[in-house]
Amino acid sequence: MTLFDTISTKRRSSTLAMNLLLVLAGSLLMIIATKVQVPFYPVPMSMQTLVAIGLGLALGPVRGTAAVLLYLAQGAGGLPVFAGTPQQGIGFAYMMGPTGGYLLGFALAAFVAGLFARFGFDRNPVTAMGAALVAGGVVYLPGLAWLGLFTGYGETLLAAGLYPFLLGDVVKALLAALIFPAVWKWVKGGEAR
Repeated sequence: MTLFDTISTKRRSSTLAMNLLLVLAGSLLMIIATKVQVPFYPVPMSMQTLVAIGLGLALGPVRGTAAVLLYLAQGAGGLPVFAGTPQQGIGFAYMMGPTGGYLLGFALAAFVAGLFARFGFDRNPVTAMGAALVAGGVVYLPGLAWLGLFTGYGETLLAAGLYPFLLGDVVKALLAALIFPAVWKWVKGGEAR
């Protein structure tokens, strides 16, 4: 059972309208996360991966992935929701660029994180960290595969699309490991009252 499932069961509020609202809100969180850059070493860090993982952990694999897919659909439709848009292009032209695979990876990350949440991995800091690291790592599968079409496959690909982001991904996984078990503790504490 995911965090949202637990909360909605307590409040008896799991309806189609609520699910649609959650998916819409999740897509808006993805947009905000895309536009916020945190100064970091060696490259500035966006919060997209953390939000994609968080959507999966909080909403589960279906709703979390749906939120990311709605975000992608908004971008495909020409809305300037991606990093660097509208300056670097919009719509499918942007999605077919070097970072297109990473965009798909966010949906995969939400799905994987949601699966981990179904098995309770988000309730303990150690397992939440592991779940967030694995889910964040999934982003690189389509990301690097697609980016390699532009850079070639080899050290150049890893230097451009993997190495600069690893430290930031560890920090994001650590944040997920701190946030989600704490929220679970707070939700479970509310049940005792």
